[in-house]
Amino acid sequence: MPTRFFFFAILSLLLLQLAEPDLVTDRASLLALRSSVGGRTLLWNISNQSPCTWAGVKCELNRVTVLRLPGVALSGEIPTGILGNLTQLRTISLRLNSLTGQLPSDLSLCRNLRNLYLQGNRLSGEMPEFLFGLHALVRLNLGGNNFSGEIPVGFSDLTRLRTLLLDSNSLSGSVPDLSSLKNLAQFNVSNNLLNGSIPKGLQKYGSDAFLGNLLCGKPLEPCPVTATDAPGNASEPANPLSVAKPGEKEEEKKSKLSGGAIAGIVIGSAVGFLLIVMVLMILCRKNSSKKSRSNDIASIKNQEMEIPGEKSEMENSGYGNGNSYSVAAAAAASMVGGGGAKAAENSGSRTKKLVFFGNARRVFDLEDLLRASAEVLGKGTFGTAYKAVLEGGDAVAVKRLKDVTISEREFKEKIEEIGAMDHQHLIPLRAFYFSGDEKLLVYDYMPMGSLSALLHGNKGAGRTPLNWDIRSGLALGAACGIEYLHSQGPNVSHGNIKSSNILLTKSYEARVSDFRLANIVGPSTSPNRVLGYRAPEVIDPSKVSQKADVYSFGVLLLELLTGKAPTHSVLNEEGIDLPRWVQSVVREEWTSEVFDLELLRYQNVEEEMVQLLQLAVDCAAQYPDKRPTMSQVRSRIEELRRSSLLDDLTALPT
Repeated sequence: MPTRFFFFAILSLLLLQLAEPDLVTDRASLLALRSSVGGRTLLWNISNQSPCTWAGVKCELNRVTVLRLPGVALSGEIPTGILGNLTQLRTISLRLNSLTGQLPSDLSLCRNLRNLYLQGNRLSGEMPEFLFGLHALVRLNLGGNNFSGEIPVGFSDLTRLRTLLLDSNSLSGSVPDLSSLKNLAQFNVSNNLLNGSIPKGLQKYGSDAFLGNLLCGKPLEPCPVTATDAPGNASEPANPLSVAKPGEKEEEKKSKLSGGAIAGIVIGSAVGFLLIVMVLMILCRKNSSKKSRSNDIASIKNQEMEIPGEKSEMENSGYGNGNSYSVAAAAAASMVGGGGAKAAENSGSRTKKLVFFGNARRVFDLEDLLRASAEVLGKGTFGTAYKAVLEGGDAVAVKRLKDVTISEREFKEKIEEIGAMDHQHLIPLRAFYFSGDEKLLVYDYMPMGSLSALLHGNKGAGRTPLNWDIRSGLALGAACGIEYLHSQGPNVSHGNIKSSNILLTKSYEARVSDFRLANIVGPSTSPNRVLGYRAPEVIDPSKVSQKADVYSFGVLLLELLTGKAPTHSVLNEEGIDLPRWVQSVVREEWTSEVFDLELLRYQNVEEEMVQLLQLAVDCAAQYPDKRPTMSQVRSRIEELRRSSLLDDLTALPT
């Protein structure tokens, strides 16, 4: 027995020693990485023997499985012999640093690697072949580096790959056919030096995935048809024994040139004649419209002119990022579409007019509004929004409501309730117009547009990045406005919270619009437009509870943090909305990957961003009783903004 006990004790010690060096080796490799590439936040407590408590490091079963060091000013090359020792790594995130050189070849030893995020560095060289041996890879982002050479066909071997981002490098050659990657949902090779046609299997990813190259074919412009491609125009090989007669080619060229010139003159003359006729017609119309202005309003309305085609796809009820265009005064009158004249006839000689609220300045009347030049700003859930520029130069926003089926008395009662709402983070309703066929609402015009336009509009070089302070300030302002609405009574809600209904002042302060209109306008003819924001318990769009408002606000916060529209997940999978995607990301423990790239440069407020993300998830809880109130939401946003302000102050040099 003593001998057997001694044997088992020795065996246990040996097994313990065999297991322990794994974490010891991982710890030594992490310290070697810190020594090689530095980093302003790698202030690890090396007195603690376990690296599992170090910032950016996570462990499972006594091994390091996650190394996440985004935007911490790492620089220099990653030496060979470091990452290869961390053989149990599943996630590596070193994005938005200043790493240079080639990827270390011993990375091939990380056979369990699923997520590799290296975007936003200065890595160079050709795509390393060893990547194609990492068969567990699911997400690979190498964008924003200096990789060169061709895109290897070896990516086809990564059959589990769902994300492949190679944009903003110096890759050349053609794009290989990767249609064998059945799980690939995200793909981007934009802003490289690629040429040739886009493979058919990759055309589903949209034009944004291929812009900034010399590529052609769907979804970009069609590839040019060469002489050999055109039917019947195949070039015949020249006969080396045939000799052209002197002057034969010159005469041919002259005859062709003279024929083309004659055809050009004939066509040009015809086009010029048509242009002259069109100009004369336009001038005649302008003269007739000027004459019609001298008539009374009813006669202008009865002309029944209409505004040119509005884009029904523009979901922009808050206005700001629609394709706008100017229309003449007569077209502005057609905003009322003849309804005022008909209403006047139905009510005897009574004249309809604009009704102003409170102490609003009555600097214009209905006739001034009808004479104003107008621009279509966008078409939203409740109607079309216009910018009307009055003769004095002042601009107002006019919303032309649709599907209003309630009586005039009920309409006025509900509108007066909206007009009485007074808060600095609400868009005030200045006036309204009601007739049998037309209902108009007049608001202050917000030239900065909507949060939706700011988040999803211009993505080019002229875009102003939305920093953390602006985004958290917009979240707080919107929360304050919605909290005020909820304070007016237990049954008072906004009813249609979304990013296109959060408008911006010139100082980037939030103003909430379109509140309480769901109680006036009938069910939307396009219910899918708000599904991304609508709480799961809402059946009747005109009956939205305060808890349902909180859900919509939670989706709005997620949109603000991720930069993604609520009905489109990062994986572009059918049926996955933004809250579900974010929750799945959090479960897979790559939380920081959820944030908009424009936010990742603000590493000093990462904790506050995570707190706001958690608040958004709480707001978008499946069951209403699990959601906080808007007062609690506003209080939590204020607290985390105070925390980030204190962090900024303590970071200032003394």
